[in-house]
Amino acid sequence: VQLQASGGGLVQAGGSLTLSCAASGLAFDDYVIGWFRQYPGKEREGVSCISNMDGEIYYTDSVQGRFTISSDHASNTVHLQMNDLKPEDTAVYYCSADRTVVAYRYSLPPDYWGQGTLVTVSS
Repeated sequence: VQLQASGGGLVQAGGSLTLSCAASGLAFDDYVIGWFRQYPGKEREGVSCISNMDGEIYYTDSVQGRFTISSDHASNTVHLQMNDLKPEDTAVYYCSADRTVVAYRYSLPPDYWGQGTLVTVSS
């Protein structure tokens, strides 16, 4: 299983970034794909995910209304559009895959991790 993350970078507060996660080696339609983030010295927390089985979507409260997740079944890629970014969104974001949204909702280790991508929001 490979989860290839891309799209991180440096942006000013109020700006936007889109993270992408390209999945291979798994049955894309059978998985929930999403993102965790990790602050220095902290545990990873579930940010958002989308179920490719039934379309269920989860956002953690702090990003609700600012982030939008979508899934492209033609390319097996999940995108996370992040708008109105804040300095507190600065973290390493990890693409991941699991069978349910529970892992994201309760910040539990998912079945698979991708590599992280750094998002830095300057004030």
